[in-house]
Amino acid sequence: MAIFYFLTFIIEIIGTIGGFGSSVLFVPMANYFLEFHAVLGILSLLHIFSNLSKIALFHKGFEWGIFIKIGIPSVIFVIVGAYLSQFIDSSIATVLLGLFMVCFSLFLIIRPNFTFKTTVLNSFFGGGLSGFLAGWLGTGGAIRGLALASFNVNKNTFLATSALIDFMVDGSRFLMYLNQGYITKAIFLQAPILLIISIIGSYIGKVLLNKISQKTFKKIALWMIFWVGLYSLIAFFYPLK
Repeated sequence: MAIFYFLTFIIEIIGTIGGFGSSVLFVPMANYFLEFHAVLGILSLLHIFSNLSKIALFHKGFEWGIFIKIGIPSVIFVIVGAYLSQFIDSSIATVLLGLFMVCFSLFLIIRPNFTFKTTVLNSFFGGGLSGFLAGWLGTGGAIRGLALASFNVNKNTFLATSALIDFMVDGSRFLMYLNQGYITKAIFLQAPILLIISIIGSYIGKVLLNKISQKTFKKIALWMIFWVGLYSLIAFFYPLK
């Protein structure tokens, strides 16, 4: 498990710098070590610690308006996605998610000045979709990252607001996964290690972010989402195991 924890630590740093959390990288990595429902269980616990760390580190950038518009639909639909995770095959959704991440991130890279208005409809769609996918597949942060990137918010607002939304989402799906038996005693025993990884990884990510401009931050976030989306497609069609 030492390799698993080391990779989780690196992913926590990268997820902080990218601004979309660790789940989009953690899920494909953890699938090589654990079965899918165990991945969902340990991820929900890791994310609770991770987002509390980010809220403490980036709280000055928090913006209530964006939180309400994106956070409320995220929390509602993560419960739906978590419930359906026990019934619906995730294969088709994984491919569609990968395609969306690749295409939309590439579009925003090519058109860096493009922005969506933070209307109720746009926010509800982005938040609802990210929440649903977080509950169903274990990863929805990339969709929320794309939404926040397209709204062109500054990096501190991006990180603080995303972390609080993620905390609410993960609290909801943690209870769902606990009820469904995804979170076992073995996962709870890993909590102290996950807490340490979250605090140190988030702090290192913040230190690195302080050296990055807003423009560079947005490019990094979009390119990370692009490559993760591409990787998920390749891994789906050409699995290594």
